[in-house]
Amino acid sequence: MSVIKGIFDIKHKSSDGMARTGVLHLPHGDVQTPVFMPVGTCATVKAMPKDFLDEIGFEIILANTYHLFLRPGADLINEAGGLHGFSQWKKNFLTDSGGFQVFSLAALRKINPEGVKFQSHIDGSYHLFTPENVVQTQVKFNSDIQMQLDVCTGAGVERKEAEKALKITSDWLLRAKAEWEKQCENGYKGVLFPIVQGNFFEDLRQKSAEFVSSLDMPGIAIGGLSVGETGEEFAHFLNYTVKYLPEEKPKYVMGIGTPEYILDAVQNGIDMFDCVLPTRNARNGSYFTHRGMLSIKQERWIHDFNPVDSECNCKVCRTYSRSYLRHLFKEQEILSSILASYHNLYFLNNMLKEIRNAIEENRFEEYRKNFLEKFHSGVI
Repeated sequence: MSVIKGIFDIKHKSSDGMARTGVLHLPHGDVQTPVFMPVGTCATVKAMPKDFLDEIGFEIILANTYHLFLRPGADLINEAGGLHGFSQWKKNFLTDSGGFQVFSLAALRKINPEGVKFQSHIDGSYHLFTPENVVQTQVKFNSDIQMQLDVCTGAGVERKEAEKALKITSDWLLRAKAEWEKQCENGYKGVLFPIVQGNFFEDLRQKSAEFVSSLDMPGIAIGGLSVGETGEEFAHFLNYTVKYLPEEKPKYVMGIGTPEYILDAVQNGIDMFDCVLPTRNARNGSYFTHRGMLSIKQERWIHDFNPVDSECNCKVCRTYSRSYLRHLFKEQEILSSILASYHNLYFLNNMLKEIRNAIEENRFEEYRKNFLEKFHSGVI
């Protein structure tokens, strides 16, 4: 069996910039792009049954290799029929490699050319991630899109550290690619995305982008952004990196979930993004609305029987009032997290539908300007 490469068709390029619509052809169905992927770290999007995700219209969600490797373990998931059989989510899964968890759990890991030795945050046990066994783990998950093991560095690191991290990431990519190709020959149908790194050094970003582009893989992820830099730095380095990536490949910016960052990404021709923000915000009582973020805990909603967002057509806004939702949050009812998560994910998914329509009608820049103007108005 040959290695899978062509998974993406560009449908329409906006006449007013780099924004485009497309279709990802994946083992568990087509995915319309640009697309926001909800994060289901442990094979579930927090507080969201799979039926709700289906109802909203999601076609792909993200799960986390680090967490699932530790618990319940790749072998059990494989025995259950991969993530799809285990969770019963029958559409697509993207799994990240655990590289970001390695970055965020710096005190518990040691990186060397072989791989990453890390200590479990659960029980303190020691484990080793290598580029090869991370691919093998994601094959057991039956991931539709899997990520290479990489080394992510935060904003403000010295150039020497960024260079070292990039060298290791690039070497690991070649090893991951060889293992993925072997798995494809054995019948695996998922694809592997390389990850562009280079921190906030333009020449390193260019070097990484040109290297991953030269390998002609099915898609490309852009890592090392949204790691503590300013919004201006994010926009600059995203725009700079994209210049060195092939137009025809699907592009994925990892870890962004605010309307501002999503619109910046789409403006730069990005097709995919994910973030825990919508559901994390939800659990903290923060709702997306067309006129900005609404904190449901505030006393001013006690007697407010209007919906969270009068312009939203989700079942939460059609059914429940700000007063009631505040009551649920203040009483720490489980339903508060469920309803807020549903609304926030619906809001972003609907925003992406509007973005795709705007691109198709060559008015993305107008949509972006109007959306942000209203979102930043502060009038809720």
